[in-house]
Amino acid sequence: MRVYVPRDSAAKALGADDVAAAIRAEAERRGVPVEIVRNGSRGMVFLEPLVEVDRGDGREAFGPFRTADIPAFFDGTLAGLGRVEEIDFFARQTRLTFARCGVIDPLDLDDYAAHGGLAGLRRALAMTGAAIVAEVTASKLRGRGGAGFPTGIKWKTVLDAEADRKFIVCNADEGDSGTFADRMIMEGDPFSLIEGMAIAGLGVGASKGFVYLRSEYPDAIEVMNAAVGIARDRGLLGDDILGSGRAFDMEIRVGAGAYVCGEETALLNSLEGKRGTVRAKPPLPALEGFLGKPTVVNNVISLATVPVIFEKGADHYAAFGVGRSRGTVTLQIAGNVKRGGLFETAFGMTLGDAVDTIGGGTASGRPVKAVQVGGPLGAYFPREKFATPLGYEEFDAEGGLIGHAGIVVFDDTVDMLAMARFAMEFCAVESCGKCTPCRIGAVRGVETIDRIADGDTAASALLTDLCETMRDGSLCALGGFTPYPVMSALDHFPGDFHIMKEAAE
Repeated sequence: MRVYVPRDSAAKALGADDVAAAIRAEAERRGVPVEIVRNGSRGMVFLEPLVEVDRGDGREAFGPFRTADIPAFFDGTLAGLGRVEEIDFFARQTRLTFARCGVIDPLDLDDYAAHGGLAGLRRALAMTGAAIVAEVTASKLRGRGGAGFPTGIKWKTVLDAEADRKFIVCNADEGDSGTFADRMIMEGDPFSLIEGMAIAGLGVGASKGFVYLRSEYPDAIEVMNAAVGIARDRGLLGDDILGSGRAFDMEIRVGAGAYVCGEETALLNSLEGKRGTVRAKPPLPALEGFLGKPTVVNNVISLATVPVIFEKGADHYAAFGVGRSRGTVTLQIAGNVKRGGLFETAFGMTLGDAVDTIGGGTASGRPVKAVQVGGPLGAYFPREKFATPLGYEEFDAEGGLIGHAGIVVFDDTVDMLAMARFAMEFCAVESCGKCTPCRIGAVRGVETIDRIADGDTAASALLTDLCETMRDGSLCALGGFTPYPVMSALDHFPGDFHIMKEAAE
């Protein structure tokens, strides 16, 4: 009997390690031969720890699994959930990037290859750099870190740049509230990221890569370091990739907890050992990035998706989606929600379907009041905007942004003035201090919102003017996007600011 118990951080936080140890101890006590595989998470956090059992006829799921369930589990009397693929939350998904996550042993390269891994890299090794970049361009993949910039254009810029060295940098500084897709893929399918970075290196002519990983992810750091070591030992990395004679190697670098280092130029400064402050652009990192050399900076999910594109083909990937948003989006549903977790689907699902149908509404049972999409800098959407399709341009048209696709749900007890204040305070605390609109504007923003809370509703005009200055004058997205949550809260929920809607209009 093979038993799968996730080693994912969310599962461990809910007792997965205790469950694995207790299953092992009970098996020994009963003399039952059991192989325990510590897989990644399937993404259904509301069912974690999700234990799967394979007795030779497929994998049956049990969850949320508790140590108290173990006697019934071994006696065969514990009610299960059926096959994972038949659970409604999972069955509705289109899994491309996360196809292996939760299925394989994350550190078993043979298991990875048996489930389609390395097929993309083997194909890329037979292609020229220009052909590799053309394939990514044809897939219409866009940056999944938030900006949505076309990946192929970025790679083409680096490919065409003249330099003695080029670099691939993976931005794994996943700091947005309500986001965990990067962590899940690194803990559950790390070789997909390694493979994607190797293909990127082959495409643009880079022989060295770095993963900049946030210090708050100790499990991801452990798994990624182990996976890089295994990949190097097995010839997936190094001077002779899979016997091709072509070179690419990489290493893991750990950040020090600054939110602003999720911005690509601040990340590059930190990677070079400097203070994590934002650089002015131009020059773009694609031309003058790490150590002043042409550098591809992509998010974890962007790079982990590349092997899928080369395994299945660009046309296959581009066939999913809506408008200019092609492929799949990895929704991370969190907050006050009944069914939280990661849900991979083609772009185009409406926000209402994601919250009500997939998420099941609020965990409290109260009405949904607001949903923030795109992390702490994302706009708050009221129910009136729930028909908005999840796509970059579609969200932008409604005053929002997809960002890293985190969806945080709030019920009708939330105070939107307090949430707007939090956004300004967050910006003030996390600002790198380089530009005045962000460094000073966020502090003044907190003060202005406090004035409104004290009854000075006329200060709302000052808040609006301040947000416009921050949006137009900030050096990076931290100050530039902070107005999204503030102004959306003010515009859609004026009552929470003690402002009559008629006056606000």
